[in-house]
Formats: sequence, structure tokens, C-alpha cells
Amino acid sequence: MLPRCFVLGIALALLAEAQTQVKQGEVLRVTSGGSTAQVLEKTIRLFPQPGSRNLGLMPISVTQAPGKYTVIVRDSHGSKVGDIPIEVVDARYPRQNIAASKAMKSLTPLPGEMEAVRALNNTVSEKRMWVEPFQTPTSDCMNSLFGVMRYHNGKPTGNFHRGVDLRSPMGRPVHAISPGIVRISQMFRLHGGMIGIDHGQGMASTYLHMSKLAVPEGTVVKAGDVVGYVGATGFATGPHLHWGLYVNGVPVNPSQWIPGVPRCQ
Repeated sequence: MLPRCFVLGIALALLAEAQTQVKQGEVLRVTSGGSTAQVLEKTIRLFPQPGSRNLGLMPISVTQAPGKYTVIVRDSHGSKVGDIPIEVVDARYPRQNIAASKAMKSLTPLPGEMEAVRALNNTVSEKRMWVEPFQTPTSDCMNSLFGVMRYHNGKPTGNFHRGVDLRSPMGRPVHAISPGIVRISQMFRLHGGMIGIDHGQGMASTYLHMSKLAVPEGTVVKAGDVVGYVGATGFATGPHLHWGLYVNGVPVNPSQWIPGVPRCQ
């Protein structure tokens, strides 16, 4: 069972009566006989699952205004087959200040770096490779949460933290959270040593700032396989692992999928 995701396995005739809540930055799990689901301008595909109905993962952005919305489900011909009322709840993400050095602030991405990351995050492969439960990439505590509004040297950046930082020591092995295919294995300038894994059907995970990469692009990995080693490369104040989860192109809260990872004291 997907931790804290909201399963909407409701007969199409009853879709209009269904209602649920989802926090900013989390994922709504939609199951139905439809082919697509849409909230505002965001449309996702629903994929056939063995022995069950179609499944799609609807990401709710950190920046989505709290309030009531409607998920519109359509069939393969584009005809509307039902509505799902939902409520987006304010997640109340805190602020966090980062002491960024001049060298860090002057970092710029390599040519093609941002494009490669964007392409991975928007990949929607036909085959589902992700398997539950997910596992943490390291066993360490979180010293920076997902969704916090980032300040640099006391000044707002206008950006939020798009992953979770684990307080991992230099050289600690980093493990794949679920099966997938390595699409990025690069020593980037801004992201540092980065592994990006396509888990299929709109799910991707990223692992940043690593000192060494353990797998080349194209490698098929299993959950728990070592993909690299913790470092302090790229935009990093010290050794740690930043890992992110993207669903249909939107950064979402990894803690929804792997609950119970402790916060550092």
C-alpha cells in the first residue's frame, strides 16, 4: 500500500460523490477505468495495472493554493466519465536559511545540465518499475525537509527545497529507493555528482552532491543497489545527500512515500 497516498478506487458512477484531501506537495493516487485525469492545467495518464483498474499519480504542487478543486477523469476518446472533488490543504512548510558562500552563489550549471534534469523529471515511461515499499537511500536523519522556503544568507530566494537532505557522512553508500533505469549519471557543476533514476509511469528519483558515481547511464537497478557515494559537490555547504522524488514532472514530498525517517536533533 502506498503510504499516505489517497486511493480513489471508486466506480465511475460514484465518482461525483468521492471527496478527499491532499496536502500541498503530496500525491493523489487515482484509480479508475479512465485513461487520463486532470486538475486545472495538469493532466496525467492512467496506466493499466495487473489485476486492477488503471492507476495515475496526480502531483499537487507546493505552490498550489489551498482550496477545493475537481479532478476530471476522461476515457481514451477524451470524453468525460466523472468528477472527483478534492481539497488541497495548506502544508505550512517552514522557512530555512542557508549560509551560502560566494563560491556557491557563483555556481552556474554546465551546458545541458538543467535540460537533462528537466527531461528526466518529465519522463513518463510505459512500464511501471517502481515497487512498494520504497526504502531510504541512506539510514541517516533529515536535516532539511522538503518544501521549506529557502533563504540564502537571510535573503529570500523565492525557491523552495525540492527534496530531502539527509545528514550523511562523506563516502557513505547511496542506495536506489526502488527499481528503475539510470537515466542520469553525471558530475554536474550545480547538482554535483548526480544519479537520476526513471522508475516508470511518471516516477523519477534524484540523488545529488555525491563524491563518486557507481553506475553508468542505462543501468537497470534494483531497490537497494548502490548508485553512488555521499559527497559535497555542487551547491553544497558540506557532506550530505539531497534526494528528490518527481511525479509527472512535479517535485513531491519523499516523506509521503517513506514515512518515519527521523528529523535530526
